[in-house]
Formats: sequence, structure tokens, C-alpha cells
Amino acid sequence: MKHLLSIEELSSEQLTDLVNLGAELKSKRRVNVGKYLPLNHQCWGLIFTKSSTRTRVSFETGVRELGGSIMFLSDRDLQLGRGEPIEDTARVLGRMLDGCVIRTHDHADIVRFAEYSRIPTINALDDDEHPCQILADLLTMQENLGGWEGRKVVFAGDIDCNVARSWMWAAERLGFQLVLAGPADFQPPQAFLKQFQSGNVQIEEDLQAAAKGADVLYTDVWVSMGKEEEASNRFETLKPYQINQSIVDLAKANALVMHCLPAYRGKEITADVLEAHADTIFQEAENRLHAQKAVLVRLAEARLHG
Repeated sequence: MKHLLSIEELSSEQLTDLVNLGAELKSKRRVNVGKYLPLNHQCWGLIFTKSSTRTRVSFETGVRELGGSIMFLSDRDLQLGRGEPIEDTARVLGRMLDGCVIRTHDHADIVRFAEYSRIPTINALDDDEHPCQILADLLTMQENLGGWEGRKVVFAGDIDCNVARSWMWAAERLGFQLVLAGPADFQPPQAFLKQFQSGNVQIEEDLQAAAKGADVLYTDVWVSMGKEEEASNRFETLKPYQINQSIVDLAKANALVMHCLPAYRGKEITADVLEAHADTIFQEAENRLHAQKAVLVRLAEARLHG
């Protein structure tokens, strides 16, 4: 693995390895302080054109805990903000940095950066996928449910968003059941759905039907960055897809309620349900750190031996 650009590009073996390594790094976090430094003397860049809390903090912390240093660069700090092509920025940074983490809109920009920089590149979120989030989610499932084999995950709301699409690829690779519950206007196009031939990914417009027997109930914000002008229409259309207690009651007794955050109480999830499941939701947030450290370690190893 030279880069982490998407869940789609990972094999089931790679996904499982990253989750297992993330669990190991989490268990040894305090023991490894100052001792396990696979990024020693490395400098990694963070290029973010979208705002961030969990992603920025977890990557900055992770790189430092692994012995490296970090340089945060917004689009206002780079000539990208003045129209320099991503290819030219990549050629420059590739000669100075040891790796780069990018959070932006266009997936193609991250792919081109990886190609032209020739350094390990991590997709920290784009409009197509959010691979780091799904690795953290899988680690959370492993910790609380013992894994994903035979499990049913229900994703409610805007089921054509980047997190939902990464969940789809995870289900396709790992074999668990994923039911996407959302209205017709917020479903992935058929051309995209045709890529999933295993039968693990299903579409359901009725959230109550979807939630029955679920091991995991999952939701995300209804208005993603860049969609603010659609807010009123989205809130009205997606209102029936809120995770509330009546939906939780349809799932299994020990079902996890998960949210990739930030959460808007009273919209995609009620305040009482979020607070009742806060331990899981914020464990999931913490697991961004450990899953991403696993990615950083594997990329550093691949570069060392490649």
C-alpha cells in the first residue's frame, strides 16, 4: 500500500490488517511513548481546503506520537489558492516532505497529488469518500461487537454522501450486510450501484423496515460542507430518517449507535439518543487517531522497503 486514497482500492486483507494494527497501537499507546518512532525525522504535510476538528487533531497527534513533525497548510497558505495546478504543488512538496494528508473537495486532486508528488498520500476526506472514518468505524465495531462478520449495519439519511460510499466499499470487501436507508432523491445513482455485485449492499426507503435487527445504526450530518444552500430542502426531505428512540428500539438490544460527527441534535439524531450512546460515539471519534496511525505506519513501511 503506497497511498490511502479510498476504501475502494483496499483489499479485505488490507482493511483487516489496518484495523488490527490500529487496535494494537491503541493498546500500546502509552507504552510506546518515545520508543516506537517509525516516522522519526520525517515531516508530513496537511493540506486542508475544508474545515476540520477530528481529522486535523488526530493526524497532527498521530504523526507526532510516531516520531514525525507536521506542517499544516490551508489553501490560503499555498499558491493553490491563487490557481497553481495541483500537479506543480505536488512536484514541489514531494521533494521536501515525506508524506501528505489532504482534505479537499475533488477526489481527482488527491489522486493527481499522489501521482505527481511520489510520496505517500492519504485521503483525509473528499466529496467521494472518507476512508479514514470508515477504518475508525470498523475498529469501533471490532472493539464493541467482536468484528463485522455476520453483522448488519444501517446507514440512515443522505446515503449518497462520502461516508456512505466508503461504507459501501467496506461492506463489499468485508462481507457484512449494509442497508442504506434514504429517500429516492438522496440515493446513489444506478451506475454507481452496479459496481456492488456481492449482494451485501442494499437500498431501502423505509427506515423502520431497515432498522429491524440492526447491529449498528449509523448517521451523518444532513448538510455536508458545500451543501449549505440546500439546507432547508434537505432538512424537510430527510426528516423521516432521523435516528430517534423509536428507531433504536427496532434494532438489536445491544446495537451500536454511531455518528461520524459533528452531530446536529434534533436533526439527524435526537439529543437523548446521542447522549445515551455518547460512549460509543466518542470512542469512535478517538479511534480516528489509532486507525490513522496504522495507516501512517504501513505507508512508512512500504516506502522504506519500496
